[in-house]
Amino acid sequence: MTDVEIPPAAKMHELLTGFQVSQALFAVAELGVATALLDGPREVNDVAAAVGADADTLGRIIRFLAQLGVFRTSGDTVEITDLGRTLADGPADSLRNVARYFHQTHYAPFGSLLHTVRTGEPAATAYLGKPFFDWVMESPELAALQNDAMAGFTQNARGDLLDVYELPEGRTVADIGGADATLLVELLTGRPERRGIVFDLPSTVAGARPTVQAAGLDERVEIVAGDFFESVPTADVYVLSAVLQDWDNTASLRILRNVARAAPAGAALVVVDMVVPEGDAPHPTKMIDITMLGMLGGRQRSESEWRRLLADGGFTLQRVVSGSGSYSVLEATLA
Repeated sequence: MTDVEIPPAAKMHELLTGFQVSQALFAVAELGVATALLDGPREVNDVAAAVGADADTLGRIIRFLAQLGVFRTSGDTVEITDLGRTLADGPADSLRNVARYFHQTHYAPFGSLLHTVRTGEPAATAYLGKPFFDWVMESPELAALQNDAMAGFTQNARGDLLDVYELPEGRTVADIGGADATLLVELLTGRPERRGIVFDLPSTVAGARPTVQAAGLDERVEIVAGDFFESVPTADVYVLSAVLQDWDNTASLRILRNVARAAPAGAALVVVDMVVPEGDAPHPTKMIDITMLGMLGGRQRSESEWRRLLADGGFTLQRVVSGSGSYSVLEATLA
């Protein structure tokens, strides 16, 4: 039996209704349906009662998502698949908080993407009436969810990158825009000769203390509040992880030049970010680039674009290291 070719109009209809897939996934994530199925198959009525949902409606959502591989059904019984487990609490590759975050922050603003295409202004700015990060920081709950979501996403998207890459020499490592210090703790664990600085906005870096304490690194990590558009601390190794993707070239250059001004001779810059491959082949970076476009005015960059940006910011790109995930390391030195 051969696969039936989908007519172009039917394929386009499928693409146009992608928003329905997103909303169904958001609902499942918010309710905790995947978490309720981690211990094994259950009757749909039982799952609905456990998560506080209407059984008939939940059953239809499950049927819809089962065709996409999120669930597996047999009669009135449903079980979670490996794909669906990524929406559950507990698994190491969980994206539940990412789904909950996107639902609360990204979905509605993307209705203004046409405005972005016409004007260049981020859809989120037009929809919210202010820059996205300013809006998020007005809500401590959303700021905390953003920290959790981004820590989980970047950790999964890095894959084995930190296993195949070793930081340059240097006693003090500064994670600029380091949020709750999840990455910095990972970089310092097992390296007692190094100390660290986690640097971010006051409302964001406040979440770093519990992470640092839980890792037993209080004596080696300094938590510093500030604005990387104004200045950054002095360090031997600077890490910018998933930071520059959030900003256009003008804003990114302000960050890079502030790092260059603070950096002593011999300092190294480690950019953990995505590198867009050439050509039309599918790649996660191209999808995330549209997220940056609509929400922040940021962008994903090709290797040649990274090289130019770093040079304009005062650095020379030395090498690019990739692992199993979507993120790469761009290691640079002061020009």
